[in-house]
Amino acid sequence: MKDCWDWQAVPAYAASNHANSGRTKTIELQDQVAIVTGAGQGIGLACVLKLAEAGANVVCADINGEKAEQAAQAAKSLGRKALVVMADLGDVGEISRMIEETVAEFGRLDIIVNNAGVTRRAYIMDLTEEDFDRINRVNVKGVFFCMQRAATEMIKQKSGRIINIASIAGKGFYGTSNAIYAGTKGAVLAMTKTAAQQLGQHNINVNSVCPGIVFTDIYKGIIEADAKKTGKTPEEVQAAAVATVPISRGNEPADIADMVVFLASPRARNITGQSLNVDGGLVPS
Repeated sequence: MKDCWDWQAVPAYAASNHANSGRTKTIELQDQVAIVTGAGQGIGLACVLKLAEAGANVVCADINGEKAEQAAQAAKSLGRKALVVMADLGDVGEISRMIEETVAEFGRLDIIVNNAGVTRRAYIMDLTEEDFDRINRVNVKGVFFCMQRAATEMIKQKSGRIINIASIAGKGFYGTSNAIYAGTKGAVLAMTKTAAQQLGQHNINVNSVCPGIVFTDIYKGIIEADAKKTGKTPEEVQAAAVATVPISRGNEPADIADMVVFLASPRARNITGQSLNVDGGLVPS
């Protein structure tokens, strides 16, 4: 099964493999300031790298300070400024502190990517009240207050981009990790639409990205749980999952980050209130 990020190699990866991945490099976000939550790994790390590559200075927010620091060093290796904020993205006070530290450091906030999220693989009858509270705390409460606190600064500037990382689970994908998680991502889709309608008057765009299968550490854990349950190898479970994708491949984290950078760019200035799938055709839009 595909290995996830090698943390020792992240700065070198940022400076070579990532920057020369065959995709066209564009500097569309020169000197803009972007917060990425859950920046330490997976989709969040890919967003840090892609935003930095596009010219943005990046705030790397994560509950794991060591991984956030590694992400920030990777952004710096691409020639950008980076700030580390160690924060619990389910705590409103810490969210406010994250915004305050960002503005104190950079003087503004142009983009926020609300990526931090939690889940676990579980059958509906095995889920608990503790699961419900933990997953909703980060995936719904955290996303809402990140949007609200970021918008406070963006309204002052009369501009901003809010990009929420949702999931095709919120659109009924059968392979979701659990029913509570799917519900939280459905909530993100609804909040995105309402926020876009209400913040549009301030020239703030709000959109969601809905990934399908993405090869991250979280996905690796889901695959391993399924393998243990079925008696198959992780490689067999992953191959079977990918075989259900119409385009016959899953996502790398960079595939999601490419959509994030597009939505943050001037090319997407009239796109708002949308929930855009990056799933290889798994779920109708």
